[in-house]
Amino acid sequence: MQIVLYGATGHAGNRILTELLSRGHQVTAITRDPAKIAPQPNLTIKQGDVNSAAAIAANIKGADTVVSAYAPPADNTDQILPVTQNFIDAVKQVGTSGKAPRFLYVGGAASLEVAPGVTLLDSGHLPAEWQPIAKSHIDALALIKKSDINWTSFSPAAFFAPGERTGKFRLGKDQLITDAEGNSKISMEDYAIALVDELEKPQHERQRFTIGY
Repeated sequence: MQIVLYGATGHAGNRILTELLSRGHQVTAITRDPAKIAPQPNLTIKQGDVNSAAAIAANIKGADTVVSAYAPPADNTDQILPVTQNFIDAVKQVGTSGKAPRFLYVGGAASLEVAPGVTLLDSGHLPAEWQPIAKSHIDALALIKKSDINWTSFSPAAFFAPGERTGKFRLGKDQLITDAEGNSKISMEDYAIALVDELEKPQHERQRFTIGY
């Protein structure tokens, strides 16, 4: 598949890039600083940003899927909102003159339910320092759900960090996945496996889904 990846230099994006390339996909990584990505077979590295729908549209034309692993600045997490709208508008622009790519968004966990009608954010268990990005991801998901493009939002578990690639995990829809002790965790490596699985064999088009051990 032809995949365009934004955010490839980030923690999650880097692991998504590795997983895509390991499976033989053709990847174009768009980054502000191409020097941060090492050249590899099947990888095209292009300089670019997320500041306009037109610029994104030019980079995603002809792609099967565009993956956004964009992370906003810590002091302005709401920057993810105009960026997400730029992705939506770019996909629509490409669709006016050809086949629109699918949009896959690396989302957040705070909007997942921990009880019927109670989200992780609502529960009061989310540390204060995580709340700004959590709220921004919730608003971005609302933008995506209102769009008429072919989207998928993939929420990680509550604790999402670099770790092992085990290939053993569970998937769900809108409920936070926890283990027998109540912990909600996933490694970025296993998250990347499930994301690429979804690209190869779509199961959650125009849906949000999640992952955990």
